[in-house]
Amino acid sequence: MTDLIARAVAVLAVYVLVAGAASAAPYAAMVIDARSGEVLHSRNADTRLHPASLTKMMTLYVVFEAVENGEITLDTPVKISRRAAAEPPSKLGLRAGSTIKLRYLIRASAVKSANDAATALAEAIEGSEAAFARRMNRTAKALGMARTTFKNAHGLTESGHLSTARDMTQLGRALFFHYPEYYNLFSRQSTHAGIREVRNTNRRLLGAYRGADGIKTGYTSAAGFNLVASARRGNERVIATVFGGRSSTWRNQRVAELLDMGFKRSPTRVALREPARPDYAGGGAGSFALAVTRSLRPRSRPLAAPAPEILIAMQEDIETAVAEVAALKAAPDPRARPDDVVPQGGTEVVAMAATAATPAPRPKPAVQAVATAAGAAKLEVVARSSTSGERLWAINLGQQPSRYHAEKLLLKTALQELDTLDEALRKVVRRPTGFEANFVGLTRAEAETACARLSARRLGCEISGP
Repeated sequence: MTDLIARAVAVLAVYVLVAGAASAAPYAAMVIDARSGEVLHSRNADTRLHPASLTKMMTLYVVFEAVENGEITLDTPVKISRRAAAEPPSKLGLRAGSTIKLRYLIRASAVKSANDAATALAEAIEGSEAAFARRMNRTAKALGMARTTFKNAHGLTESGHLSTARDMTQLGRALFFHYPEYYNLFSRQSTHAGIREVRNTNRRLLGAYRGADGIKTGYTSAAGFNLVASARRGNERVIATVFGGRSSTWRNQRVAELLDMGFKRSPTRVALREPARPDYAGGGAGSFALAVTRSLRPRSRPLAAPAPEILIAMQEDIETAVAEVAALKAAPDPRARPDDVVPQGGTEVVAMAATAATPAPRPKPAVQAVATAAGAAKLEVVARSSTSGERLWAINLGQQPSRYHAEKLLLKTALQELDTLDEALRKVVRRPTGFEANFVGLTRAEAETACARLSARRLGCEISGP
């Protein structure tokens, strides 16, 4: 009897040890000073594990990048596929065939961790989830996430879909620094996602830990309970990551302990070293935006060089631009072309310029005084008047989070649409809700043609006129 009891105790001890080892094996953690990137604590940080919904941090990073590049807008309507609608929970409840704005899919992915929303985002950006996963991997490689491989956009368990605590901590830091205008999404206790209100999967830590403001949870049976969390106290910011938590309560408690450790170990003052943006140069595996594989226009033909006034208006020094435009006023326009289409009696006729006529000088640009940050007035070229009286139409590309993003969108669009926007001037208008990107100085026909071509590329635009 004693032997049986002893053997049973031995077997139980072995079982406990094996079970304990199995539960401890997937655990990994890392803590960094977000300002400098310095590692303050790590454990199994380079072990490849299942990231679960931490994957959606990369999904959203790529989406933010696509919006910044002008590939898609926040208000672009996205049609939901059967594949996206059929994703298992957690989900928003999207129906196949329905449409929803991109901004609501972003909210659902960031706050609710909705799998159907993540798949819909992937299909909206790259056409398929497989193509989007390849883009995720290119971006991961460009960010230095050397031990991460993505197979899908949502993070549900799939063979080979693996990451590490170090890589996910690095990704969380990149999201914070590269897209601060979107970072507030991760701190919302709840948000409206187009079809219903959704609650944050990380709301308990956000509400319980002082200074916590993001960023993403994850759970599958294979991964356990994962979390990348960021918190700020004074000038200090710490990011902590846990893989393989035994429960959400255990995970949150452990993350709170790691954040406390980070604040104790991080210096009060440290030199800020922002993470580098993804380097896609070279057209290799890390490039998606610079590798041109097909013409963006249906046919190729010689294009006239942009007008001198447009090149001048593109210069950053507006005062110099105004002076140079004034100097061009007296010079005749060497380009002879038909006048603009003029409506007469409900029909459109083309009034041809007389071949023997002397080309008229280019009209003088309108100049507007703009108050700078220092309070001083600064001249800005905002439009060009026209002797024909018809160049009073404009195209609005929507609002951007900063002047830089608005100017970048205008420049990229102008280069893609030289056929229709060659004569337009770019204008950025500051609004209470953002910076509005506009092309001005167009005829109605030019504005309608340009907007139709942009809409075909899924770029939102609105036409306005006199």
